[in-house]
Amino acid sequence: MHRLRAILLDHGLDAVIVCLSAAAGLNIVTRAGPTGTDDVGVVLPTVAVVVMTLALTLRRRAPFAIPAGTWLSSATLSLVDGSLIAGHAPLSIVGMIAAVLLGDLRDQNQSRAGLAVVVASAATVAYQDPTHTTGDLFFIPGLFAAGWLVGFTLHARTEQTEAAEERAARAEWQRRNEGRVAVAEERARIARELHDVVAHAVSVMVLQVGALRHRLPVEDETGRETLRNVEEAGREALTEMRRLLDAMRRDGEPLDLVPQPGLGEIAALLATVRAAGLDTDLHVHGDAVDLPPGLALSAYRITQEGLTNVMKHAHTHHAEVHLRYSIDSLELEVRDDGVGPTATDSLGHGLVGIRERVTLYGGSMTAGPTETGGFALRARLPLDPGLTA
Repeated sequence: MHRLRAILLDHGLDAVIVCLSAAAGLNIVTRAGPTGTDDVGVVLPTVAVVVMTLALTLRRRAPFAIPAGTWLSSATLSLVDGSLIAGHAPLSIVGMIAAVLLGDLRDQNQSRAGLAVVVASAATVAYQDPTHTTGDLFFIPGLFAAGWLVGFTLHARTEQTEAAEERAARAEWQRRNEGRVAVAEERARIARELHDVVAHAVSVMVLQVGALRHRLPVEDETGRETLRNVEEAGREALTEMRRLLDAMRRDGEPLDLVPQPGLGEIAALLATVRAAGLDTDLHVHGDAVDLPPGLALSAYRITQEGLTNVMKHAHTHHAEVHLRYSIDSLELEVRDDGVGPTATDSLGHGLVGIRERVTLYGGSMTAGPTETGGFALRARLPLDPGLTA
């Protein structure tokens, strides 16, 4: 079905033109009578009309010259025989097709020139018709000028559609590009935050190795040398991590000297949010456990971003934060009872950051309206029992 539709769109008009050409030639031969088919005076006009109409099938190669040539040929043939073109319905349809094609030209100068050709040629054909009336000299050119106007209107509508599609494609490209930039920036931010967590762990390891090395007997030179190598490798790792952090930091961005937060700072976060005018309740379900620093940091940032979205987009004064601890996961939920985001709100970049943090730990998240009204952000972070205390 799709293939047939494509064939009709590409070659349907060509098929119509071929049929009209055959009908026009047959019409001329029929008017000449049964003995006229061998007469040169019939054969030559018939061939001329058929060639003139079939030339429209080549319109894609010369969008202006072929339709304009069809009309100029019609006017020329009418000068030879006034009744050859006028009064033939197939040729009138071919002329209308040519007029519409000239109106649909992309080049506006050529399109206007085509209008002049259509009007002048149609007036010539009408004038050369032996049976014409005064009204025909105005009606016939006006009729084909209306066909040109139809093509001109279709072209304007097509240009509007193409412009709208281009704007939509540009907006989609910009949205995707902004999304990629947001993902890259969020990943860099996560890396900078986790740097402190990893650096702290490596620093503790280096200190413990150093302490252990000093406790070894002096005669245990092999053990002391091995621990010294581990200690130096740890310090080199810290140095390289600092250089990596500097490479990820944007120009002019200051050093973050404040310790990275965790779930222990949730109460302070809620106090700040309440001070900003958003009444927020905290609900903890299950027995809280000590989480790895990186996971605790991500949980804090997810909660922080959820509350930020509520203040920006929910149009409400109340929100709830739920922390649900289970054996294998930590579930976070930030919900409100507001009207939710409007069509002009931009939750995308905030959710990008949350999604990146959740994906980092193999979790899952959902965000959207609730059945009872309002908006809810839910995230699930798997817990490794061996890393919790």
